[in-house]
Amino acid sequence: MTLEAIEVSKEFPGGVRAVENVTLRLHPGQIVGLVGESGSGKTTLARMLALFHAPTRGEIRLNDEVVRRPRDYHKHVQLIFQDPFSSLNSLRTVGYTIGRALRIHRGLRGRKEVEAATIELLEQVNLSADFLAKLPHELSGGQRQRVVIARALAVGSSVLLADEPISMLDVSIRLDILNLLADLRERQGLSILYITHDIASARYLCDEICVMYGGQIIERGPADEVIGNPRHPYTQLLIDCAPDPSRTATDLDVEHGEPPSLTDPPPGCRFEPRCPQARPVCAQQAPVRIEFGNGQSADCWLYA
Repeated sequence: MTLEAIEVSKEFPGGVRAVENVTLRLHPGQIVGLVGESGSGKTTLARMLALFHAPTRGEIRLNDEVVRRPRDYHKHVQLIFQDPFSSLNSLRTVGYTIGRALRIHRGLRGRKEVEAATIELLEQVNLSADFLAKLPHELSGGQRQRVVIARALAVGSSVLLADEPISMLDVSIRLDILNLLADLRERQGLSILYITHDIASARYLCDEICVMYGGQIIERGPADEVIGNPRHPYTQLLIDCAPDPSRTATDLDVEHGEPPSLTDPPPGCRFEPRCPQARPVCAQQAPVRIEFGNGQSADCWLYA
């Protein structure tokens, strides 16, 4: 299934323009990374795609159809939260949590039928039947996140919206979860939106990277192109701030100012107050989008 956000914007009370004029497409079997620092609008966009927030403007479409029945939509699109513990009922076992999704969305009824399907889902996320009777507090962070992914698969979803799915996990198991998402894409043809502030993990997992800043997508393209030849100065700063054993702290200029106000953003480019390559036009007019012919584009006056 193809999931699309078409020119969506979200304005909250008080004039907070959290997302503005964003178009994003997620095709079958594709993993798209949405990268940016905290407050850039990534989670708000994910929640609009999950129908938790209604867009102020624009449309959410699934297979070219505007979404009108949320329950049918959620059979295909599921959101994986950042904190796996808070997204699970602490009083319910793993077997109950996954089994309930199977009963509601797949219509399974018999105890043995539900249990067999639950075990199959656990095995898909590299857990065993031993976890059926466990409660969330008995699991590690990585195991909880696997249960959350299994529950999303129980619905029958073909699109996963993974909102910082590894940021609250131990470093030692983050790669396991990324490899699991990649494996699910290969085996089941899932489409995945991977939301992160870590551009290095996006390069490892994703086919395409979209860079978000101040509520707008300012660069996008194939992952290797965006990382290997970043066009927007903000993308370059994200890459420079990613951990690199070959680079010392003195190699980086970490003083780049603060993100823009979303109630009163700069009139031109939103990155202009922090941009080391800013020109006079950047403070006056919103930048145009430049296409580079390799699937990569950037909203930046440097190339106009």
